[in-house]
Amino acid sequence: MSVDRDHPAKQPMRAGPMAGRRYGRLLSLLALILIGMLALRIPAMGQGQAARAPAILLDVDGAIGPAMADYVRRGLGIAAQRHAPLVIIRMDTPGGLDPAMRAIIRDILASPVPVATFVSPSGARAASAGTFILYASHVAAMAPGTNVGAATPVEIGGGMPGPGRRDEKDDAAEGGKGQSQPQSQPKPDSPMETKAVNDAVAYLRALAELRGRNADWAERAVREAASLSATAALAQRVIDIQARNIGDLLAQAHGRAVTIAGKRVILDTRGLSVEEIEPGWRTRLLGAITNPNVALILMMIGVYGLIFEFMTPGALYPGTIGAICLLVGLYAFAALPVNYAGVGLALLGIGLMIAEAFTPSFGILGIGGAIALALGATILVDSDVPDFRIDWQVIAGIVAVSLLFTLVVVRLAFRARWQGVASGREQMIGARGLTQDWEGRSGHVFVHGERWNAVSEAPVREGEPVRIVSLDGLLLHVEPDPSAKDRERRG
Repeated sequence: MSVDRDHPAKQPMRAGPMAGRRYGRLLSLLALILIGMLALRIPAMGQGQAARAPAILLDVDGAIGPAMADYVRRGLGIAAQRHAPLVIIRMDTPGGLDPAMRAIIRDILASPVPVATFVSPSGARAASAGTFILYASHVAAMAPGTNVGAATPVEIGGGMPGPGRRDEKDDAAEGGKGQSQPQSQPKPDSPMETKAVNDAVAYLRALAELRGRNADWAERAVREAASLSATAALAQRVIDIQARNIGDLLAQAHGRAVTIAGKRVILDTRGLSVEEIEPGWRTRLLGAITNPNVALILMMIGVYGLIFEFMTPGALYPGTIGAICLLVGLYAFAALPVNYAGVGLALLGIGLMIAEAFTPSFGILGIGGAIALALGATILVDSDVPDFRIDWQVIAGIVAVSLLFTLVVVRLAFRARWQGVASGREQMIGARGLTQDWEGRSGHVFVHGERWNAVSEAPVREGEPVRIVSLDGLLLHVEPDPSAKDRERRG
């Protein structure tokens, strides 16, 4: 028995479990080493990504409107998600709409990422709404050859004096190099204008005090439409930096202290790369439809589409396209500052043209509707910003189409008036037919492909042409057709 237990053939059976335990310990050791390396690598990767995160560049070029506000909001959201060290708003704007401007400022103030607004390139400006956005930014910068100011609310801009009428004494007293001021402070003409100016002054002063910038000049920019060049703005503490380009801006912004959510943050911008965020399709679409000219055209397409659908029920295409265009146009006008008098005139014009289509007045309602629509479109958008005005070419085109539509309706009305009756009882009177199986004073008459019962006071023969004199229910009163007898005599 002892020989069998010590037999060499049974030795591998004892070596198998020992080898498995050795391999298991080796694999466990390798797994621990890999886990340790991964634990050491993850913080290093996070630090490397944070160091490589680029600054976000948003390009605000043009009037400030709903589309621009949406673009800035989305750009700031992307920067916050990526933990970007800085957002640069490169701006060149003549101004814009007050609601859109305030929406951008609210997003800047609430942004967890510092925002630097850079008026660039040379020749650019931050006028009106652009001045407010510049003041709201954590870092305000301008390129040489740019200007800022003229922040008077545009609704009262008509009361401002024109350029080129400054007094020489005022020029000598100002002595500000690169500084442009009007001849005198414009006085609002109504309490509403006074309220608008005072509200804008308080808003811009609050932003200036929040960022530690020149609040007195901010008030003058609103009340007197004052403007400054980049050099003068830097000298008067309106901006923080005058930079040649974005690289120069990042170099000068490095080490500056800004306040974000009540906390002091030191900017680390030296050597940052820059990634530009382009406007998405949603922003481009919003920018297209919120153009007042496009919105007005869409609304009119919608109105005419619905009119043609009601005039020819079942066509489907005019009604479907018209409903879509009308809703899109109304959405666009809801995002724009509209004048209610203009809206009323435009609706009156549309109503008169619809009335002309269904109750023809031989052009009176249609022409009146075209005139009301033209007047309404002229004052429809309450803004003096050129990008938010309705062009005269568009108004003239819409009026021309409206008059053409009125002309078509009038022509159809005249044709219907002079055209004979095509159906019904009235159409039967005077119609001509041919007698069939006639006997005495009654029989049957074949008229318009139909066989009718008929009577006649005059003698009538079978197969003789007759004319219908009157209709009594389903009984025709006929008489011999005189024109047929005349033809027989001539023949």
